[in-house]
Formats: sequence, C-alpha cells, structure tokens
Amino acid sequence: MSYFTGLRCRMCGAPFAAEALFVCDQCLGPLEVTYDYAAIGRAVTREQVSARPKNLWRYRELLPIAGEPRTGFHSGYTPLLRAGRLGTRLGVSELYLKDDSVNHPTFSYKDRVVSVAATRAVELGFDVLACASTGNLANSVSAHAARLGLRCYVFIPDNLEPGKVLGSAIYNPHIVAVAGNYDDVNRLCTQIADRHGWGFANINLRTYYAEGAKTFGFEIAEQLGWRFPRHVVTPVAGGTLLPRIGRAFEELQELGWVDGELPRMYAVQAAGSCPVINALESGAEYPDPVKPDTVAKSIAIGNPADGYHVLQTVRATGGTGVRVDDKRIVDTIQLLAETEGIFTEPAGGATLAGAIDLIERGVIPRDEPIVVCITGNGYKTSDVMLGRTVEPARIGRSFAEFENYLSGETVAG
Repeated sequence: MSYFTGLRCRMCGAPFAAEALFVCDQCLGPLEVTYDYAAIGRAVTREQVSARPKNLWRYRELLPIAGEPRTGFHSGYTPLLRAGRLGTRLGVSELYLKDDSVNHPTFSYKDRVVSVAATRAVELGFDVLACASTGNLANSVSAHAARLGLRCYVFIPDNLEPGKVLGSAIYNPHIVAVAGNYDDVNRLCTQIADRHGWGFANINLRTYYAEGAKTFGFEIAEQLGWRFPRHVVTPVAGGTLLPRIGRAFEELQELGWVDGELPRMYAVQAAGSCPVINALESGAEYPDPVKPDTVAKSIAIGNPADGYHVLQTVRATGGTGVRVDDKRIVDTIQLLAETEGIFTEPAGGATLAGAIDLIERGVIPRDEPIVVCITGNGYKTSDVMLGRTVEPARIGRSFAEFENYLSGETVAG
C-alpha cells in the first residue's frame, strides 16, 4: 500500500498530482512529496521495519512509489562505522562514518536516489532513463537502467575522471560528453527532458529521486539504536542529500520512532565550488552561482538546484558550513585510509576535512556524537592520489635480499 498523497510546492504550498513534475507553475518553487503520516503510524512500527531485509526499501512507506519496488533490492543499509582510531587521533569520543562508498551496485549514495527515481519512472511509463551527472549519478542510472531494461542516456562534463566514465560505459548506455561544466550539462538536459519526454532522474523525476536520500538519514538513526546523533556533516553538491537527511529525522520524530533533539546539520563544499558556504557566510537567502574549479568533481556544482533548501535546513538546525581547499581534501583522503581503512573519493575527503575543521575550531564539541557522511568510493578517482603514495620496494627473489630490505626498514624506522 502507498502512503504518498501527491506533490506540494515547498514555497507557496500549491498542491500537484503525483506526476513527473519538479517545479511549481505558480511561483517556480521546488516541489516536494506529501505523505499521510497518521496512516503510516497506524500501519507500521519501527520494530517491523527493523525485521525487514537490509535495503533501502525497508522504509517503503516513507518513499514515493505507488506499487512494488523495481530495483535497489541490495542498495542502501550501508555500514555506520564507529571510527575509533580516527576518533582517538582527533580527540573525539563518539565519531561515526556513514559509508556509502560500498553501496550497491555503483559504490555511491546515488544508488539510493536512483532506486527510487527508476522505480517511479517505470510507474509513470517512461522508457528512457537519463540524467545530468558529475559521474556517480551517471554510473548509478546506467546500472539501474540496465537492470530494468530501459534505454539510457547519461550526460556528463567532458573533463570527467576516466574511472567514472568507465563506470557508466560498462553498462552500455548512450554517453554524451558536453563541452562545459555540470551546470551547462544540466541546462541542456532540462531542454532535452522537455522536448523528448524522457525521464531524467535529477530533473523531471527529481521530486521522487530526492526522497531516496532520506534513507541515508533513516539508517543513521536506526543503526544508532533509534537515536539521533548530535551532529551530522555532509557534502553539498546539488543540495539533495543534506536537507533530505534533515527531513528523515523530522519524519522519524513525527512518527514517534525517535525521541530527542534534532541533530545539527553542517554543509561542506570545496573552496573551488562553494556557493552555499558563500551564502551562509553572507546571510544571503539564495546561493549565487559560481564557476567550479576543484579536484572534487562530484561536488563541483556551481548552481545547486536545492541550494535554498540546504540553507534553510542548516540554519534551522543551528548548524553552519565550511569550505576546504584541494590540498586538504587530498590529505584527508589519505588520513581516512590509513586510520579507518576506507578509500573515499574527493567528496568524502572534503566532508571529513570539513568535519575536522569544525572540531578543531570548537564549533562541534569533541564529546558529542558526530556522524560524517562518506558518499563515494575512491577507486573511481584514484588518479587524484597519484604521486602521493609510497612506491613498492623492489627486491630480487632471494630471502637474503628481503632480509637486507627489512634491516634497512628497521634502521629507517
């Protein structure tokens, strides 16, 4: 049974039917999904949710599909890791990493949002699934479209990392590399969606797509034993994730599944692409677009579609934002790998670097529960670490040569 009741403009409150709509035709505000929370509360308990299969559809009543899920049966429910060694190094008593770098099937949090968007695309009768992407979304749309037997078109900037291009190409979609940055790609795709009637996960299906990001927040609370952390630090690109984690916490509170104060939300962006942080610092109501220039390509979006919503959520929860430069991003990728055994992409390096900055400045207290969101895998962007890791020691095949090498290492140590 479905409990989502339609769409509503987040700005003026105008109601809309549950179709492929993403913007209000009256005030141009973004649309959001509405639910019958009273009916959900009567229909399911958190104990029932906990007994379900460990995938994102365990929260099915709080997701906007009319029938049964079509894909994503192994997506979601990624680890929430207690980062003991890193926490000790930072002097933090309770540090957690929500690790979507191991999400199925394409190793980023995008497998959550695409599972919902693709299911809804099938329900709405689309036979082409498409997206505008900085890489991770293209990978996920390509994989889920292949699984569903849908025609697939992915549009990317023409300077995307080779690993992410391959991560889409292997599924045999139509890949279109556009001369320009993500914002150029997105503008083109908006025109294509209107002209050809294709289902674009992050454009005309965005209202449904974005709801999949709530599962990130649901899982954090459930994996902490149905309690809220005090602080949640997330990357910001197009702005989908942070406000939907915030909404997830609000829904859990509304249903009575989790008690306590809502967490503070913190936005992190690369210094070379930080329109949201600029707006937080200046007090602006909306982010002004910027031209991205950063190694963190997956969050290099100069005109975030949900930037206004990010600003609202951060301010409402008493959080803040921080920008980090490329050097610190890359250094922190290494730090995370050597302390916790997680190889993240630059977006994850940025998020952790931002969290460390906030902790070191005392903005986030060291004695309160902190969750840092790791949203993508470093193996897709391994080129950013070239020249930064140690070269292999080269020896012959004899035991004596190894002993000589080991003696040298001992002396050096």
